[in-house]
This record gives sequence, C-alpha cells and structure tokens, in this order.
Amino acid sequence: MIITDTPATLSIPAVWAPIPTNAEGRSAYGLYLAGKLALMQGEGATGSDYLAQAERLTPEQPRVREQAFTSALLTGDLDVAAALAPTDTTASPAFVEGGRLVRLVQDFVRGDARTPNAELARQPIGAPHTRAGLLVAPWIAAAAGDWTRALQPVPTAGDPLTLAFARINRAALLEKRRDYAEAEVELKAASEVAGVGALFKRPYGEFLERRGRRDDAVALYEAAMTVQPVDPGVAHALQRLKDGGRPPALPDFREGAAQGLITAAAQASAERGNEFAAVYLRLAQNLHDDDDTEYQLAQVLSRAGLKSAARNALSRVGTADPKLYAAARAQLAVALEEDGQSQEALTELRRAAAASPDDRQIALVLAGQLMQLKQHDEALALLDGPLLNTADQGARVHFLRGAAYEALGRVPEAEAELWAALQTAPNDADMLNYLGYLWVDKGLRVQEGAEMIARAHALEPDNGNIQDSLGWAQFKQGQYETAVNTLEEAVDKEPSNAEINDHLGDAYWKVGRQREAVWLWNRVLVLEPEPQRRAEVERKIANGLDGAPSDQGVAQ
Repeated sequence: MIITDTPATLSIPAVWAPIPTNAEGRSAYGLYLAGKLALMQGEGATGSDYLAQAERLTPEQPRVREQAFTSALLTGDLDVAAALAPTDTTASPAFVEGGRLVRLVQDFVRGDARTPNAELARQPIGAPHTRAGLLVAPWIAAAAGDWTRALQPVPTAGDPLTLAFARINRAALLEKRRDYAEAEVELKAASEVAGVGALFKRPYGEFLERRGRRDDAVALYEAAMTVQPVDPGVAHALQRLKDGGRPPALPDFREGAAQGLITAAAQASAERGNEFAAVYLRLAQNLHDDDDTEYQLAQVLSRAGLKSAARNALSRVGTADPKLYAAARAQLAVALEEDGQSQEALTELRRAAAASPDDRQIALVLAGQLMQLKQHDEALALLDGPLLNTADQGARVHFLRGAAYEALGRVPEAEAELWAALQTAPNDADMLNYLGYLWVDKGLRVQEGAEMIARAHALEPDNGNIQDSLGWAQFKQGQYETAVNTLEEAVDKEPSNAEINDHLGDAYWKVGRQREAVWLWNRVLVLEPEPQRRAEVERKIANGLDGAPSDQGVAQ
C-alpha cells in the first residue's frame, strides 16, 4: 500500500530480549524475516501468515502490525486485515482509514449494515480513501434502512468525476424509492458534467428504458453515438434496445456497494494507486462475486508487481463469459511463460483457444508457443488454417510459418515465408536476424544474410542473440578475430545460451585458442543443449573442430 507520509513509529529492535516465541518455538524475528522473504518471492499468502504471527507476538511494534495488515490486504485475507488494522493515531492515515473501510465493508458482507452505517454517520471514511467511502456509504445506509443518509445530497465540492458517480448512485437509490423525477434530475446532471458527462449517457438511457420511454432512450443513445470516441457500452445498449432486449435491472444494495468500490478502484488505478485499487476490488468481490471484477483485480495486482496474486486472480475467472475467460487464460499463459513454465502456459493457451475459437490473436500466440516447445507440425497446421492463413495475415504469421518450415527442414518454403514477412515489416530486427542467420548458416546467400544481420544488430545492439548471429556471420566469412570479439560480447549478454558458447568455442579454435575452445564446448554440455548440438559438441571435444585434435590435446 502506498504511504504518503512517514509517521513516527518504534523501530524494530536489532535484538529482541527476551526473544518472543510462539508455541512451536519460532521467534518473532524469524517469523518476520520469513514473512518478508515470502513476500519478496511472490508467496503472498505465506508471507501474510508469517507476518500476522509475528504481529501477535509483538503487538507493541506498529511497523510489524502495519506490514502484516498490508500483506493481508493485498493477498485478500480481509478478515485478518480487519483484525490487524492499525488504530494508533500516529499510524499513517492510509492504514488507519483503509483499515476502517475494510472492517466496515466486511461487516456489511456478513449481513450487518447497521453497525457500519452508524460508524460512518459518526465519522466518514477519511483521506486517502475518501472517494471509496463516499461511493459505498449510501448503499450501506440504504441496506440499514437509513434512507435519510442514503439519499442525502451529493457534496458540492470535490473531484467532478467522483461527484458525478455519486450522483449516479443517488439516482439509483432514488429510483428504488420510486422518486423518479428526482432520479432523472441527478442522471441528467451527471450526463452534462463537462468533460466526463459522456460516461453517464448509458445509465441515463437505461433509466428511461425502465420508465417505458423507449423513444427518449433511443434519441439519447443516438445522440451519444455522435460523440467521439464512441462509448461501446452505449452502442451495445442501443443495439439491445433495437433488438427488443430488456434494460439491466437496478442493482441490489450489495451490488451497488460493489460497483461503487469498482469505480473507486478504476480511479485509483488511473492515478497509479494500484495497491488501493486492489483492496477496493477485493472488497467488491466479497460483496458481489463477479468474473469481470476478478479480471480487473488481476490487472491491478500485476501492475502493482504482485505477480503470484495476479495469476491466482486470473485462474479464478470462470467460463460464463467465454471471451473474458479466454482473455484471462491467455494472460495467465503469458505470466506462466515469464515464470519459465512453458508447458503450463501451452495448456492455458489451449483452453483460451477452445473458449474463443474465432480469436485470431489467441491463435497466433498459441502458434508461437507451439513453436517454442518445438511442436512444429501442430504450429504449422494452425498457421495454415483458415483463421490465420488469410489474405491480410500479416508479417507475424508469415514469420512463424517460415520458422516452422525451417525447423522442419523445408528451407525454400522457409525462405519464401520469411521474405514475405520482411516485405511487410522491413525493419523488424527479429525477422531480419532470422532470415539473415538462415542464409549465413546454410551457406546460401552469406553476404546478403550478413548485411541483414548487421541491420538487425544496429536496430537492437543490446540483443545477445542477434549479436551471436553477427559473430557467426563473421565466422562464416573467415573473419575469425573479429568474430571472437563479437561473440565474446554476445556471451557476456547471454552467458547461459548453449548455442552462443558453442559458436565462441569454434571461433577460439580457429584463432589457435584450442584449450579455451574445448573448455567452452564442455560448458555447452552443462547448459543442456538439444540432442543434435550435444552430439556435435561431443565430437568436437573428441576430435577437434575440423576432425583433427590440437597438439595441446583435446579430450578433457
């Protein structure tokens, strides 16, 4: 959670004496360190549990309490967070007011609206969570039967966007009370706020539909469609209305409160307050379980750097909306791939493609993942299928198809596809490098391939793989000393790449540095090369690069 001030708190002592320990003999300091380490490694739930245990052993330490509270919030253990919420007046308002918000909303989740309503009447939620408090409080008041507070006028001072959303809340509650005239006053006012009024045309139109004023709703939607950019929600509402569909029903009290928190989360996220947004969305999800909210939660958790929690949120998105489910699974696949779990990523992409079989982008990502896992035949079948093999298929499809052909030994077809890709994207470094390396490595058009690789290197000078291609082109042209320098720099950039180490070993051999060459080839074997490369390297270790051992001895 972002802290905007630094209140005076007792520092965690370097030595606790006597050492506080729990029933299992674990020390408070050990639990604290274990919790911090778990959080650093992305194990939010484990870290939260350790910090909560440390806090119970050291209640006099505000900083431990604050960190335990924050970790419980961000990992979704809201009941624990409510219990740990700091109340000390010296604590940061971000913690104190955030804790109050969590505790009161959780009371509402459990079915008690009167207690939080009474506390909010006594003391509204303060900064920096004022916005969330303003948008959720009327719904809690209405649920408690306190319609005087629920329908009190919207404040006149404040952020115009937040106040407009507050008007929408009040309009919905007025409509529930059948005060339709006053509800329309609020909706009209919100829809006319300078700069943001277009956001509120759709809820105004839906109100008109519920009142049986179909023609007025159509006129409002059609007028809104003339404003650029067009709100897709308005376009959908207009089409639904023309198709004879019914307008959305008013939310119940819990749904309304959840929507208020979702609105606060969107505004917080726009201001880069992703930690606040995550808290609001978790509270909203507790009030009203919704896949779209879960997906939004995953986005803000990811932006906040909480990758493990983001993956968990994505995995909870259900199948009710196939497009949303597919998007969540595709994003989960990307996260898994970043974590080195390529096979698991492929599984998620297959699920995404099955849920949304007409999604071209998902099909393209799936083809790329199949290529990475060397399932070239299946990748090629997908790339040649009707979804991707179109007249306007684009450079990426040509590139992947060319790579698949090359992997399958169909070099002329690979050249044609890679060349077609470059005609569409002539300055793409990866595509220049791939075709250039193919020509150089196969001895086909070495000079032209080397020039392509040089262009790719100029575009991405920090790319170790492209620098390897440049060094290999120099090697193939007999420029061995130059190749050594280039390949040494490539190894510095990609020290664990078996192919680059192998290439540098070959270059060392050519300039008479045979012992270093053999050492590098032995290192290649440690880097788990592909079977074909392993066999070639073992042959070089035994017999030398050209089949003749050096006079210094080769086998090691």
